[in-house]
Amino acid sequence: MQRVWQRRQATGRLADPVFEWTVRVLAAAVPALVLAIGATLAKDAWPALARFGPAFLAATTWDPVHQRFGALPFLYGTLVTSALALVLAGPIGLGAAIFLAELAPGWLRGLTSSLVELLAAIPSVIYGLWGIFVLAPLLRSVIEPLLAAALGPLPLIGALFRGPMYGVGFLAGGLILAIMIVPTIAAVSRDVLRAVPVEQREAMLALGATRWETIWGAVLPVARPGIVGAVILGLGRALGETMAVTMVIGNRPQVVASLFAPGYTMAAVIANEFTEATYDLYLAALVEIGLVLLLVTLVVNVVARLLVWRITGGRHASLGLQGGG
Repeated sequence: MQRVWQRRQATGRLADPVFEWTVRVLAAAVPALVLAIGATLAKDAWPALARFGPAFLAATTWDPVHQRFGALPFLYGTLVTSALALVLAGPIGLGAAIFLAELAPGWLRGLTSSLVELLAAIPSVIYGLWGIFVLAPLLRSVIEPLLAAALGPLPLIGALFRGPMYGVGFLAGGLILAIMIVPTIAAVSRDVLRAVPVEQREAMLALGATRWETIWGAVLPVARPGIVGAVILGLGRALGETMAVTMVIGNRPQVVASLFAPGYTMAAVIANEFTEATYDLYLAALVEIGLVLLLVTLVVNVVARLLVWRITGGRHASLGLQGGG
């Protein structure tokens, strides 16, 4: 027995440093992979970087025939559709999460949660087909005329709801993205809300608070960092979504105020034109758009972490709730 114990001790002394360095290497592989992807994109995009410089981000002309490339319409389309999706999906996803975590009866909670997770698993091309055959005609014939009549005459905001109504465009892209990211926001926020200790609720109820006051005053403040993380996860999917947006946004590179107008996104132009890049500069311009998309995603995540840090007073550095999410 003593020999067996000594052998186990020797094995343990060897296993601890091996395990520690193994985990260190695996952890370092994540930022190393991001750096490797960025370096590869920068290398392949160098011809466009050297020729156009920072003007590439400000130019609005995309003309492969005359070798004139500008990424502003694609950057604009990506930001507009993602922002619109976030504005629409954020309240819906959070409302669904509050209902599932705090108000729904047990039998309904399980059924609805399964449906929400099923929506997250639907392939993006299915959303795109639904957008073409259902959403776009509905926008063109019903929703866009109503928005134009109600909001078009207003100053400032009315510029967003004027112009020809095609059915496909920024509004269609934002709506399809909102539908796609609602399950992500709802599912993550639900888990975060359910991770809030029961004692928080019981203490508030014991003070005579109503159910709504308990949710607003005791649950949401504790879950706020995780909810912000859920929203940022949804935004990350919206920024990089390709197929569904490509099918409903109209694929016209332009910078216009109207949400009814066709547009383009960075992911969509890469998917549409990568196989058509017949010379090196054209290919380098598309790769540079991919590099810009990567940088935009990283900036969004950094800003999200800073936002969570500010909200929580520096107590949590991650996008999740401590002990859950």
